[in-house]
Amino acid sequence: MQKIQKKYTGVIIPMVTPVNEKFQIDVTAVNNIINSFVKTGVEPFLLGTTGESFSVSDKQKDILVKESVKALKGRTRIYAGISANCYEESVECGKKYTDFGVDALVAHLPFYYPIDPEQMIRYFEDLANAVKCPLILYNNPITTKHSIPVEVIEKLSYHPNIYGIKDSERGMDRLNESLRLWKDRADFVHLTGWAAQSAYGLLNGSDGIIPSTGNVTPDVYKNLYDAAIAGDASKANELQDLANRISEVYQKDRHLSQSLPALKVMMASKGLCQEYVLPPMYSLSKEEVEKIRKATKEIL
Repeated sequence: MQKIQKKYTGVIIPMVTPVNEKFQIDVTAVNNIINSFVKTGVEPFLLGTTGESFSVSDKQKDILVKESVKALKGRTRIYAGISANCYEESVECGKKYTDFGVDALVAHLPFYYPIDPEQMIRYFEDLANAVKCPLILYNNPITTKHSIPVEVIEKLSYHPNIYGIKDSERGMDRLNESLRLWKDRADFVHLTGWAAQSAYGLLNGSDGIIPSTGNVTPDVYKNLYDAAIAGDASKANELQDLANRISEVYQKDRHLSQSLPALKVMMASKGLCQEYVLPPMYSLSKEEVEKIRKATKEIL
C-alpha cells in the first residue's frame, strides 16, 4: 500500500547553536552546518533542546534564525522552536520567525508550573491560534517534566494549525499507540524524537525522525530514512546500529548537560563549529575532550 503523502516529513536535525568564546552566534559555523545539511538532504530545526534554546538570548536567537534562513537560501524547509515559559514571548517569537522566513514552528509546554490535560489543550490551542505559521507540538519530559498524554495530542491533532508532534518520550507502548493513531492521517505527522528507535518508528509508520546525532552524521540518518521508506528493514536496522554506536561517543554515561558539550566536540573535530557551549553548561575537561576526539576519529 502506497504511503500517504504528507507535509513536514523526512530527516529533521535539531541543530546545535554554534557560538564563539563570547557566547555570540558563530555565523561561519552556521553556514558550515546548514550547508552540510543541504548537501545530505536533511532539514534544520533551530532552537530545540540540542540547540540550547533556553540559554540563548533573544538577540542571539534572532541572529541565529536570520543567518540560518540566509544560509539555507530556500533550498529546504527550516523549523524553529518558540518554547518559553511566558506565553506572550512564544507568540512574539512565532511572529518574528515567521517574518524571518521559517516554514514551521515547534513548541513544547512551559515547565515551571504543574499543568493538567485541559490546560495543555487550551495552551496549545491558544498558541496555534495566535501564530500564522504551522505549529508542531513537542513532547520532551526530560526537560519540561511534563508528559503530554497521547489522548491530549489526539484532540489537538484536529486543530487546523497544528500539523504534527515531535515526540521524544521513551516507551514502546506510547510509540505504538501514536503510530496506530496517526500513521494514516494525511493531515497530521508523527516525528520520532527517540533517536534509538528511528528505524522502528519509520518502518512502522512514523513520518520522520529528529536525531541530535545527525549534527555529526546527517548522511547516516538520511540513508536510514531512505532505507526504511523503501521497506528495506535489514539496511535500516543496520544503519540504526551504526547510528547508536556513534551516539554513544557523546551520550554514554553522560547526562544531557554533559552530552551536548561532547556533541560539539565531535562537530569541532569535523570542522563544523567551535566547542563552546552556553552557561549553565560548560566545556569538558581536556582529558574528556581528547577522549571524544579520539573516539570520533575512530568511528567516523
